Amino acid sequence: MWRRRFRSYAQAVATILLCGVDLFFRGKLEALLPGHRFVTTDSIDPPDLVIADMARIDCDEVADAWPDIPIMGFTNHTDAAGLRAGHAAGFDQVLVKSALAERAPQLVDELLATVE
Repeated sequence: MWRRRFRSYAQAVATILLCGVDLFFRGKLEALLPGHRFVTTDSIDPPDLVIADMARIDCDEVADAWPDIPIMGFTNHTDAAGLRAGHAAGFDQVLVKSALAERAPQLVDELLATVE
């Protein structure tokens, strides 16, 4: 049983592209999602998942740049326009920043499962 758990965890390790995510929140994500590799848009490694701060990026540009990669967008709870923009761009997951901070491991696992 331990072997099965270890194997599924090893498969869940992903390269996560961060778009517009500030350094403070990046540190928080790194602590919440240990074992994953975080890169920025200047990386040459292809991502398995994109996490974007919708208040700091153009949602349509991100969706167009990574059409075959699951995209999770977040913003502040007061940014209704940002939430609408993420939905309109076709992001796979659109949520408020506090929900991402509370449930990051589960949300990332769910999106990564759609890729396999």
